[in-house]
Amino acid sequence: MVQLASEAVEKTRAVKLIVLDRDGVINHDSDQYIKSPDEWRPIPGSLEAIARLNHAGYRVVVATNQSGVGRGLFDMGTLNAIHERMHRSLAQVGGRIDAVFFCPHTADSACGCRKPSPGLLREAGLRFNADLEGVPVVGDGLRDLKAAESVGARPVLVLTGKGERTLREGALPANTAIYPDLAFAVSALLADG
Repeated sequence: MVQLASEAVEKTRAVKLIVLDRDGVINHDSDQYIKSPDEWRPIPGSLEAIARLNHAGYRVVVATNQSGVGRGLFDMGTLNAIHERMHRSLAQVGGRIDAVFFCPHTADSACGCRKPSPGLLREAGLRFNADLEGVPVVGDGLRDLKAAESVGARPVLVLTGKGERTLREGALPANTAIYPDLAFAVSALLADG
């Protein structure tokens, strides 16, 4: 009986989850893709912002389209090495990413994981046993925001990466929050409690 009661408490406890796009949110983006660990360069303040989220009890996950794999621009070993650099850089400032969800498919694939499809976000919700309703999803592109909207998450646009162009082009989901960068977005999120 005690075991069942503790399981019920565990399921009702809300997981504080946030989902981040990678390129243009955490690190500088490139129209030629980030194809090596040397090309991965953090946006100033982004790593520290993630560490602040960790210290506030958030589970931080990355959901990223990585069609460079499907295009043959880099292989899975290289993608893993890029992510290893990201993890090491975060550890140096006391931060961590709890999981990385990625879609390796090209835009012409009929997969359900490539944003704006919601597959990556749904997978994150399942992995962390979290209801995605209201979960902040931070991105620099319309496809990030549309994926968030489709699962009831809260779309957050940062103006780094392709963010300014995304803002200019419009068609943002009605409830999109807009911030200059991830550090500002995190400050606002943590101020809201």
